[in-house]
Amino acid sequence: MARIFVGHRWPTGEAMLRIHFTSDDLATVRIARSPDPLWEIVCSLFRLQAREGALAFDPWRRTVGELVRRSATARGAASALHSLVPRAAYFPDFLTPPVEGGPTDLQTGIDRVLATPRRRLRQELALLSEGGGQPWAGAELARGDVPTLTALGANLRTYYAEFIAPLWGRISAATAADLALRTRAVVDGGTQALLNSLRPMLTWESPVLTADYPVERDLHLQGRGLLLVPSYFCWRRPITLADDDLQPVLIYPVDRTRAPDASVPSLPRLLGSTRAALLHEAASLACATTSELADATGVSLPSVSQQLAVLRESGLVTSRRDGKRVIHATTPLGCRLLGRP
Repeated sequence: MARIFVGHRWPTGEAMLRIHFTSDDLATVRIARSPDPLWEIVCSLFRLQAREGALAFDPWRRTVGELVRRSATARGAASALHSLVPRAAYFPDFLTPPVEGGPTDLQTGIDRVLATPRRRLRQELALLSEGGGQPWAGAELARGDVPTLTALGANLRTYYAEFIAPLWGRISAATAADLALRTRAVVDGGTQALLNSLRPMLTWESPVLTADYPVERDLHLQGRGLLLVPSYFCWRRPITLADDDLQPVLIYPVDRTRAPDASVPSLPRLLGSTRAALLHEAASLACATTSELADATGVSLPSVSQQLAVLRESGLVTSRRDGKRVIHATTPLGCRLLGRP
């Protein structure tokens, strides 16, 4: 298990990622409204295997180290996932399945991982082995063995619960702050301004977006558009899927210094813990449905609806119907109460 905390380096050199846009692609650039749990798992596994970002990640690394020493279950999950996400130029795309409409909740993502076709499992695990990786339960996983896939789902849930969930408030706050920055760029100057706002980690020189990358790579969008996903655990350079045939996605690091305080200690005493959590999640998700807020807080739908009514009557959230859904957003008063701009 000690190898999880041994630092390695990315391949060095002048390698670049070049993303080639058409006019259709520029019209269909999207930004995810929330972080993706599976991408946060994958990016955090990279952070455990390197010494980068000491100020940002060392306190979290120490916490992980303590949990790993105390809990055999946490240790087993981290070890198994580490073997699938080594500190290398390649890791399997099936661990981070693209979802139409952007990131979704953890369980839906895990269900999509476990539904990966066997042929794709074999191909991607073979690529991982060719790169020197020794994937956990490689042969069984490549065959689509049901108990092995079930164990993979359990490892993803355990890793998230032990190492990611305690930080989710901070992760949501950081990505919400980044989303506000990118949204303002779009409002002020459209897609071109949005792509320019990603400097210095990405450089936009129409029609190509470039970034430092571990390997030389050209990604031609070919009218499919691009989904930008902000990530807390992504560091310095963006990440994309290895398979060009998959729906294009670009994971990029958020600026943690811009994130507002993820919690106001006295807020639960003022509003009650459930209403405080709902207000925080409504602000973090920007515009959220009732179901999304229920998933984010772990509160039942009827209770969420009740508590949102109280927040709405207090002027802290607004709600509007959008077809069959109801969309909730935090008001300026609610944002001030949270200590957010």
